[in-house]
Amino acid sequence: MTGGTITLYGVLHGPQPLLLPGEPSSWVVVLWTVVGFVMGSLPTAVMLARLVAHRDPREAGDRNPGAANAWRVAGPVVGMLAVLLEGMKGLVPVALAYWQWQVTGWALIPIMLAPVCGHMFSPFLRGRGGKGITVTFGVWTALTAWRVPIFFGLVLFLLIVFVRLEDAWTLMLGWCLVLVYLLWAYPSAPVLVTGIANYGLLILRHMPDLHRPFAKRRHRE
Repeated sequence: MTGGTITLYGVLHGPQPLLLPGEPSSWVVVLWTVVGFVMGSLPTAVMLARLVAHRDPREAGDRNPGAANAWRVAGPVVGMLAVLLEGMKGLVPVALAYWQWQVTGWALIPIMLAPVCGHMFSPFLRGRGGKGITVTFGVWTALTAWRVPIFFGLVLFLLIVFVRLEDAWTLMLGWCLVLVYLLWAYPSAPVLVTGIANYGLLILRHMPDLHRPFAKRRHRE
């Protein structure tokens, strides 16, 4: 029993220390921040939907240029591919910077936030990008492998099934719980600061949907 408990603790707690103190060259940090922003800003869902269905995702749903609306206008195959590509926009630059170029510590914060900012405020879409949820999954997958994405996804699932808040408030409450998990599993100041900053970006992008605090999800026929 003890061995099993220790193993479970190790699995959930993640490799420690996750972020070692480091002093990467400034040009490396700038390089990967720029790469992350450019990759994040690519409107992959829009391009896919236009290529396959000759339709713009911004014509459907909440007018968001993301994977969910690409699914609506072009079908599940395109939708799933859009989800994968949006996640990769966050995963690839962060994974390469951290695991290959050994960018660690505070220097990793702008690199982690850059893809999310690029996606939310894409210059290719005149600053009117997506909501950043899938890209956020990609960023934290790069840093923590499956831990934060699985935890976040499970929390969202439980909130949707049992609490049934409006979507935006489900996301806000879910990420609050992620921050608590980060405080326990990855007690590193850069990780926590990044998590809080990511939360701030999600709040900013979802602000129009937060006008009814903690409203119950409306019943849909």
